[in-house]
Amino acid sequence: MIYSMTAYAREEVKGDWGSAVWELRSVNQRYLETYFRLPEQFRGLESVLRERLRKQLQRGKVECHLRFTPSEGADADLVVNEPLAKAVLRGAEWVQSQGGNAGINPLDVLRWPGVISSSELDMDTIQQEMMAGFERVMEDFIANRASEGANMGKLIQDRLDAISKQAGQVREQMPAVLEWQRERLLTKFEEAKIELESQRVEQEMVMLAQKTDVAEELDRLDSHIKETRIALNKGGAVGRRLDFMMQEFNREANTLGSKSINADITNAAVELKVLIEQMREQIQNIE
Repeated sequence: MIYSMTAYAREEVKGDWGSAVWELRSVNQRYLETYFRLPEQFRGLESVLRERLRKQLQRGKVECHLRFTPSEGADADLVVNEPLAKAVLRGAEWVQSQGGNAGINPLDVLRWPGVISSSELDMDTIQQEMMAGFERVMEDFIANRASEGANMGKLIQDRLDAISKQAGQVREQMPAVLEWQRERLLTKFEEAKIELESQRVEQEMVMLAQKTDVAEELDRLDSHIKETRIALNKGGAVGRRLDFMMQEFNREANTLGSKSINADITNAAVELKVLIEQMREQIQNIE
């Protein structure tokens, strides 16, 4: 299975503590690059998330975004340290009994350090739920990459079929093309009133055939088609391999065009280059 480097996935996580939304998106990139946008209280997860992505992905520019919304009043409950509050009151009463005139203000007692505190969110539990949500969004993300990769693979296979068809047509045409070229050469000799021995004519034809022989290029095209299909069927991170194969395809198409001796061969070479470029555009997004 091949994977696209372009994908998007979203997952929402809810709990008593509030809600959070994970978003993963990626575009094509030569190597793997990861970027994180996390709330401050979840910064500690970044190294874990980065390692998780690196185990699953080989290439692409990946952005990971987490939005966190605590529930209303989740951290608004106040906790009173009763033993400390009573100790403060006893101390205040003793001071008052020693001749102090001021009454005891309950708010002053509450302001004493440590007497009152806000209940804190259970971050360990929240982080566990967050990571469970991340695993789900990762699963969806990989599935989207695979689905898009399958579509790309089909398009490339279709282009390979078309290239194979073009190469087959050129191969079938070559005997007729060489015979046409032979008659054309003889006609030129006759028009120039040049008399040549049959052996000389054959020598000229052999030289011409060598210059215009595209059998080797067609054989290599067939080989490249086979290698590309093998890479597609093997799957995994084959983008670089496929990109190299496109360079090889282009080399054979260019050579075929340079050896062209009639319009049909020229048109076939142009069509090959169009098909190769269409494949290359798809391969740019393959992992």
